[in-house]
Amino acid sequence: MFQPSVPEKYVRLSDDELAQRIAACKERLGGRVCILGHHYQRDPVIQFADFTGDSLKLSQQAADQDEAEFIVFCGVHFMAESADILSSDRQTVCLPNIQAGCAMADMADASAVTAALEELAELTDAKVVPITYVNSSAADKAITARADGACCTSSNVRNVFQWALQPAGGGGAGADKILAIPDEHLGRNTAAALGFEEKACAVYDPHLPQGGLSAADVEAATFILWKGYCHVHQVFTVEQVDRVRADRPDIRVIVHSECTREVVAAADASGSTSQIIQAISEAQPGSQWAVGTEANLVNRLAQRHTDRFIRLLSDRPATCWQMGKIDLLHLLWVLDGLVAGEIINPVTVPADIAADARIALQRMLDIKAATGLTQ
Repeated sequence: MFQPSVPEKYVRLSDDELAQRIAACKERLGGRVCILGHHYQRDPVIQFADFTGDSLKLSQQAADQDEAEFIVFCGVHFMAESADILSSDRQTVCLPNIQAGCAMADMADASAVTAALEELAELTDAKVVPITYVNSSAADKAITARADGACCTSSNVRNVFQWALQPAGGGGAGADKILAIPDEHLGRNTAAALGFEEKACAVYDPHLPQGGLSAADVEAATFILWKGYCHVHQVFTVEQVDRVRADRPDIRVIVHSECTREVVAAADASGSTSQIIQAISEAQPGSQWAVGTEANLVNRLAQRHTDRFIRLLSDRPATCWQMGKIDLLHLLWVLDGLVAGEIINPVTVPADIAADARIALQRMLDIKAATGLTQ
């Protein structure tokens, strides 16, 4: 994806000048524009978001924006694609920096997913249904729908897995096995939360013939896990869990379910960003928390709840550098363009892909999220 250079006139502006001009653009555009901000965004950008949330919440809010002509998504590319799919034809979705992507989503390109489903069909007669994390391309979502699957988020993945394994006659997908794309760790942690043992999981490596699996491997597995990961959540380790507990014996460790199985098992609880936010927001004053997820979110929680001790689980950086490509400079550039009648960085999913991807996303939206953490 090619990102044109931001005009020099914007580069010369200070952060205060950028912020003042963004606020002026928002006032001029009024209800014609809706700005969505993911939880992992930095505070200078989040201050201008009309809605803040995780992937599930923002996907739903994108679908509900009947009045806005323009949806400016301060997130990454797959999120803007989902917003384009779910929004109406008269609406335009813009991504302030078109190069803001997702390394995990890129680990499962459409051709590899298609090949995986074909290879698994050769290895087993069992019905394999793909469940594709919303952190994926629109093309992957479309392939998922064509194979009777659904998308999921980290909030509702447990319920989506259960739906997939229910008989078709009972309203489920009738799967014998689930191909979980593209996050190995989310898939393994969800299988464990559902009571399955490790032996029920097999890892599909798209770089190996037949994913590195034999027919016996596939036969033994209920969950076939795509070999992919979020680089932010691989920062967290069991050693860090042990260290914070040694420093503060009463601390609760809560981590994102994209962390490795070992870290999730060592923590007190795990869940999605929204579930983590809810747990800490509802916690007692004076409680202590070490949080294993993206640092911008953790810092924001600490600033919001000053009567609680909240720290990042890691002493190392844990920020999404792709999300960081969205900044005030790019946001002003896009909004200035809209004021002038110019659409900058539109994200448009081809109609044939969008039609199928919408099915997978709608199945996701129809399945409620779990309200509680995994303990």
